[in-house]
Amino acid sequence: MDLLKKFDISFFYKWVFYISLIGIGVLIFDFGFAQDSFFQQKINIYYFVVLLLGMIATALRYIKKDKSLNFKVIVFDVLSSIIILTVLFLHFSGVEKSEMHTILYEDVWMKIAIFLTFIREFAARDIDLSSAFLNPAQLFILSFAGIIMMGTFLLMLPNATTHGISYVDALFISTSAVCVTGLSSVDVQFTFTHFGHYIIMFLFQIGGLGILTFTSFFSHFFKGESTFENQLVLQDLTGANKVGEVFKLLKNILLITFTIELTGAILIYSSIKPTLIPNVYDRGFFAAFHSVSAFCNAGFSTLSGNLYEPGYQYNYFLHLNVVWLLVMGGLGFPIVSNTLYYIRFRFEKLIEPITKKKVKYRPWIVNLNSRIIIITTISLIFIGTILIYFTEYHNTLAPHNGFGKWVEALFAATTPRTAGFNTVNMGQLTEITLMITILLMWIGASPASTGGGIKTSTFAIAILNFISLAKGKTRIEIFRRQISENTVQRAFAVIFLSLFVIGIGITFLIIFDGDKGLMKLAFESFSAYSTVGLSVGITPSLTSASKIVLVLLMFIGRVSMLSILIAFFRKEKYKNYRYPAEDVLIN
Repeated sequence: MDLLKKFDISFFYKWVFYISLIGIGVLIFDFGFAQDSFFQQKINIYYFVVLLLGMIATALRYIKKDKSLNFKVIVFDVLSSIIILTVLFLHFSGVEKSEMHTILYEDVWMKIAIFLTFIREFAARDIDLSSAFLNPAQLFILSFAGIIMMGTFLLMLPNATTHGISYVDALFISTSAVCVTGLSSVDVQFTFTHFGHYIIMFLFQIGGLGILTFTSFFSHFFKGESTFENQLVLQDLTGANKVGEVFKLLKNILLITFTIELTGAILIYSSIKPTLIPNVYDRGFFAAFHSVSAFCNAGFSTLSGNLYEPGYQYNYFLHLNVVWLLVMGGLGFPIVSNTLYYIRFRFEKLIEPITKKKVKYRPWIVNLNSRIIIITTISLIFIGTILIYFTEYHNTLAPHNGFGKWVEALFAATTPRTAGFNTVNMGQLTEITLMITILLMWIGASPASTGGGIKTSTFAIAILNFISLAKGKTRIEIFRRQISENTVQRAFAVIFLSLFVIGIGITFLIIFDGDKGLMKLAFESFSAYSTVGLSVGITPSLTSASKIVLVLLMFIGRVSMLSILIAFFRKEKYKNYRYPAEDVLIN
C-alpha cells in the first residue's frame, strides 16, 4: 500500500512539472502575441490551474517529509508561496484593484508566480548529464545551440519587435546575444520592444554563464545531492579542481555574478541624469541592462549609437563604471574568486592585532593562473591605453578634455577585450588604431570568463615560449613553476585554429561582400570570432550570406574550435609505450 502511494505521488509530481512546463509556453504565447478578452480569460484559467497544482505539490512534499528539504529550500518555498497566494487572491478572488495593492496587482507578478512554480518543479526532477551518447564537449556545444534556436523563436514573436524581423536577423541577434558578442544587424533600440529587450537581456545573461550552470545549481539547491557522474561532467565544464568543489564553484559563480551586476546597476543608475530618462522604471531597466551586458561582455545597448550618443558620450563616470564591469567579467570566475580570497586573507592579517585571532599561514594564495592572467590583463590594458591615446589624440579623442581623453583611451583599450561597447565613432578610427584593436580583440578575455578570444593565458604562454626558445631553454618556467607540455600544446592549437577559422571567414565575406573593403571585413571577422561586438558600421548592410558567416564565426568563437574538434573526435586510449623521439627541421 505504501509503495502504491509513493508511485502515485511521483506520478503526480511528474504531471505537475509537465503542466508547469506548458505554463511557460503559455506565458511566452501571452507575452508574444496580442490577446483578445476571450483568449486572455482562458489563459488566466490555465495560470490558476498551474499555480494551484504547484501549491498542492509543494504542500505534499512537506506532508511526505521529503528528505531533500533543507532550510534554504524552506525559505524559497515560503517566500514563493506568499507571492503565489497573494497573486491568486488578488487576481481570482474578485477583489477590486485599489491603491493599497496596486503594485502586487500588476500582471507581471502573475508571470513571476508561474516562473517560480516551474523552477520549483523543474529543479525537483532528476537531471542526468552523464548521457552515454554525449560527452561534455558535445553537451556544452548543444546547450548553446539550443538556447540560440530558442532565442531566435522568441525574437520573432510579434510583440518582441516593433515592425517584425526576418529569420536571418533574428538568428543573428540571438547568436550574438547568447555568444555575448554584441554585433547587431538591426537597430536594437527601435527594432525591438521592451519585451524584446528583456529577451535579449535574458539571452546574454544565460549565454555569459551557461545554461548548464543555472540548471545544475538549481537542481542541487533543491535536491541537495547529485550523482557522481553528473559531478564529473560539471567538473569538466566548469574547470573545478576537485569533484567535490563543483557545486561550491557554481554557487560562487552565481553569487559573484549577481553581486557585481547589482553593484554595477546601482552605479550606472546613479550616473544617469534624470533628464535623459525621466521615468524611474525605465532608468532602472537601462542600468540593469547595461550592467548585465557589460559584466557578460555582451556589448549590447538599448541606444542606437551604443554609448556614443548625445548625453552619454561625455559621461565619464558611466564609462568608468562600464570599464570595471568589463574587466571583472573578463578576468574569469576562478581569478576573481582567488583574488577575493587573497583580499580576505590580507584583511584578516591586518585586523589580527585587534581581534587577537591567529590567522593561519597560507602559502601560494594567489595561484599561478591568477598571477599570469592578472599581469597579462593589466599589461594589455596599460599598453593599449597608451597606444590609443597617442594614435587618436587629434582624431576621435579630440572633442574630449585632458581627463576625458585618458578615460576614453582606457575605454577603447578595454572594450576590445570582447566587450563591444563604444564611446567613439568606430568608422573614424585610424588604421593604426584598427590594427591595435584587432590584436586586442583576437587576444580577448581570460579563461572561464564571459569573454571570448584566444584568451590572455594563451597569449602569455606563447610569449613565454618565445622567450624560453630565445634563451635556449627546453621548458617554460615562471614564478618558480614549470608550465606543463599539455598546456603549451593546447595554447598553440588554439592560436592556429583561431587564425585558420578567421581566415576562412574573411575569405567568404570577401566573396559575398567584397565591395566593403578588406580591412572592414577583417575587423568584423575578428570581432565576431572573438565575440567582441565592435563594428565599423557595415554589419547591417551585409548580405544574408555574410550574416550567416558571422553567425558561424560567433558560435565557433564562443564554444571554441578546439572544443568542437574534441566533441567529434574519438578520444584515444592511453598507450603504455612511446616511439623514438626525433627532431624536425623548423627554420
